[in-house]
Amino acid sequence: MKVLRSKWILGTGITLAVFLLLAAQTEKSAHAEIIIEASPDLVWSVLMDEKSYPDWNNVLFPATGKIKEGNVLDYKLITPAGEEIDIDMKVKALIPRKLLNQQGGVPGVFTYNHRYILHEKGKNTRVVIHEDFRGIGVLFIDLTWLQPAYAELNHSLREYVLEMK
Repeated sequence: MKVLRSKWILGTGITLAVFLLLAAQTEKSAHAEIIIEASPDLVWSVLMDEKSYPDWNNVLFPATGKIKEGNVLDYKLITPAGEEIDIDMKVKALIPRKLLNQQGGVPGVFTYNHRYILHEKGKNTRVVIHEDFRGIGVLFIDLTWLQPAYAELNHSLREYVLEMK
């Protein structure tokens, strides 16, 4: 009886360890790109104006804080159902006219790495929104709505920037 119990415990422990290892390696991404007929300077100025986010960004916008490398900002994430989720993101990298990288979450459980990437294309700017999600929580959260939401967000950004031109 003791041997059976030990084997059951060992088997359960190994199964759990494998599950946690695989879950920690689990990753999902959301990606959207658009060409905006404006300079990276103009697009960047919109991305750096956190007060204007509610005017063009109906998915993810800063509720409090200043977009500055090292700062942690409180964000509102709006789901397709209109639910507002409060999240924190730390500005990890800020390269003017090129990259705004923000990250947050709990390592191993659920983390997010959100990036706005700008590429100069002649007189235009290619804007990429890319976000990677990792951790065990990825297995239990439906993130399929984010990619179309980010595509819509890019279109809203484009319209807003073109109105400013």
